[in-house]
Order: sequence, then C-alpha cells, then structure tokens
Amino acid sequence: MTTTLLGVNGVWKSFDDHPVLRGIDLTVERHQAVVLIGASGSGKSTLLRCINGLETVDAGSIFLDGDVEVTSFDTDLDAVRRRVGMVFQSYNLFPHMTVLENIVLGPQKVLGRQRRESVEIARGLLTRFGLDGKASEYPDRLSGGQAQRVAIVRALAMEPELMLFDEITSALDPLLVGEVLDAVRELKTAGLTLVMATHEMTFARDVADRVCFLHDGIVLEQGPPEQVFGHPQQAQTQLFLSRLAR
Repeated sequence: MTTTLLGVNGVWKSFDDHPVLRGIDLTVERHQAVVLIGASGSGKSTLLRCINGLETVDAGSIFLDGDVEVTSFDTDLDAVRRRVGMVFQSYNLFPHMTVLENIVLGPQKVLGRQRRESVEIARGLLTRFGLDGKASEYPDRLSGGQAQRVAIVRALAMEPELMLFDEITSALDPLLVGEVLDAVRELKTAGLTLVMATHEMTFARDVADRVCFLHDGIVLEQGPPEQVFGHPQQAQTQLFLSRLAR
C-alpha cells in the first residue's frame, strides 16, 4: 500500500473558455490534512469537485492510490465516491428524510449493508458527534451547525479513505462555526486523510499538516502552516494574509 493516497498532476479546468485551474499539482499522503486557502474564485472548490469526479478535467490526471485514475473516461465514479467523501457548504441533506434516513441511505443502497448494521453505525456516529436525540428530526428542525455535522456523519457512514470539505463553515452563523470545526478536528486526530478548503485561518494553522495557497488557478505556495502563515515567500500570499488580518 502506497503512502500517497491522492495525486493531482497538471490538472486544467475551464468554464466557458475561462481557465479556473491552470496546471494544478498536489500530492496528499495518507493520514495527512491538507488545507487549501485563497481568495474566492482561486479554484479551491473546483479542485475538490474534480477530485471527487463531480467535474471533468480538460487536461491532466487525478489518481487514488496511484492506480485508480479518477479522470479516466472508463473509471467507475461511483466506486471512487465510495472511497472519497465530500461535504459541501450547503449541507445537501434530503429535506423529506429524517436525520437517520439521510445517513443510512448510502450504506444500504451503495454498500449493500443490512439496515440493522447501517442504523447501528449511524447511531454510533451521531453520538460521537454530539447529535444524540436528533435521529428522528428532519433537517429543517436542525441548527446550521447540527445540519453540517449530520452531513459529515452521512459522509463518514460510507467509511471513506479520503474526506473533502468545501468551505463547510461559510454558510454558518459565527457562533456555530466552532462546533463544526471541532468535528473536523476530531477526524484529523483519528487519522483520516483530509483535504479542506476554508477561510478559517486559525483553524488551518492548528490542524493542517500542509497549507496550499491557490491564486488564479495555481498552487502558488505551499508548506507547513508555520511557514506559509509565519513566513510566506510569495507576494500574493503575503497580500492575501495581510488583508485577512485587517
């Protein structure tokens, strides 16, 4: 088993002739937390969607474990998404289903698990993330922080090898941000491999093994958080961080 779980090699992606990703290279090792930072429109969300096969790429390749090419036309993307979980800023919970039904749907339909096992795993995860008593609630009865934690639990119930987080706190009231970030922090502590786009710089400094600064569709600078935040080398990185500090 290789230690490299994700390899992004020279990936380009354009929308209506506008290049959003311009030759992105990124390597993520197992049990590593990589945090993507950068201004809105820098390509962070598009990169995550390409990794999960939600967007096709124009050029380049994306590999899992060095042998499963996400970007190949004949790749089974459902199989990829069983290994790569993704949580979005808008939760994407099914509003007509209870919390429990939202969580057990994937394991039953996609993984073929028996309902009893799926429910047992779901209830264990709900307890783990402070959502006891919410199994029978509907999404519209949850706070934003609770709904986002349910979205995390739903992804974890599929037992992914890699988790992608796309600005998962950007739609939350500031008072609710902490509870969601604490859930991600626990996943990092448990050793799950994470790639996360966020504007929460303090969190990125605390949790990331490596920080990647995206600018105009490229990884302009990357390194340990103490280097990127404490001694950024690129002028655009310095400008971005100085604006956040105001």
